Amino acid sequence: MVGMITDVGNVRKINEDYLSYSLEGNNAIYVIADGMGGHNAGEVASKMTVETIIESIKNKDVKATKEDLIDAINKANERVYHYSLSSSNLRGMGTTVTACLIDDNKAWIANVGDSSCYIIKRDNIYKITKDHSLVQELVDDGSITEREALNHPNKNIITRAVGTYSEVEADLYELDLTEGIEHIILCTDGLTNEVSKEEIYNTVKEHKDYMVICEKLIDLAKQRSARDNISFMIFGGDYYDWNYSR
Repeated sequence: MVGMITDVGNVRKINEDYLSYSLEGNNAIYVIADGMGGHNAGEVASKMTVETIIESIKNKDVKATKEDLIDAINKANERVYHYSLSSSNLRGMGTTVTACLIDDNKAWIANVGDSSCYIIKRDNIYKITKDHSLVQELVDDGSITEREALNHPNKNIITRAVGTYSEVEADLYELDLTEGIEHIILCTDGLTNEVSKEEIYNTVKEHKDYMVICEKLIDLAKQRSARDNISFMIFGGDYYDWNYSR
């Protein structure tokens, strides 16, 4: 079961977010990306990145591995980077990406930038990824608190992105799907800037229909100004058999 939604938000004219998934063949892959706001062709970078990763994984004849996931992100980075050099209108384009590959009873999460992955268990919500952002670095070195980070004026500055350099390093996380994980969530910072993880958790727990959950969270973000594009994906579900990828 999968639910996903993307919205331009209340301010921007172009939606630079892109998200998709594939359950074809031997692999289940879910990907979300947020084109770099204020840069050229962010919407091109996000779409190109998501489509390259999904194509790379779904075309494999065997079960994909964590190495395949990292390789797919590297391919996307190379493709976006070289495309950005083809025209002055495209220079500086880039994107965040967060991807989830289901591998039997494991999930591999890879991320670059500040789009997030959360998991929901019966009793709580947990953030899996760590942002590559200036604000996160300030939190890590003790310059500001987590609470101060929520409204920091530079929270939109990311320190790592797909396509801005010839090489990129993605962080990789492993989840054991036998440990009570009910739902996996991928979302861009357009949602998390406006909606707390506790509100995400409560919305998921209050509603069974994934599209209702998606719509309610988008509506909530838009009620709070939604200055950025907003995207949200949720998959899994109660009693979901993670081994069943179709």
